[in-house]
Amino acid sequence: MAAEDPSVPVLEKLGVVLTDRGSKYAVSGAQVASREDVDAVLAALKTERAYAKATHNTWAAMLPSGGLKADDGESGAGMVILRMMEREGLKDHIIIVTRWYGGKKLGGDRFRRVQDAVRTYLERQTGKTA
Repeated sequence: MAAEDPSVPVLEKLGVVLTDRGSKYAVSGAQVASREDVDAVLAALKTERAYAKATHNTWAAMLPSGGLKADDGESGAGMVILRMMEREGLKDHIIIVTRWYGGKKLGGDRFRRVQDAVRTYLERQTGKTA
């Protein structure tokens, strides 16, 4: 087993945390301090084929310079993640919600599933239930 690169933040993958009408949602995250860290975490996640081939890898990050987000085709989902991170006061962190589309449109429920995935991650980080 190769030694981990100390310049790449440690990525915590919780794997698939919920399903809805065939769509599967996974959540991952890491401590980050810069845009370069964000890019390194996203690249590390996508080295795993399943994540690279996912329909969406939506993310948000809270950096010392402010918040960043990307929807990756799941319009509005990055803002949902960012707002949840802001409310929780989570700093220097990225949260990525991965969705594998299951063949049925979820409408507004897709935002609830993103919130559920983020909530699962936050509970793991803080040790408290929402």
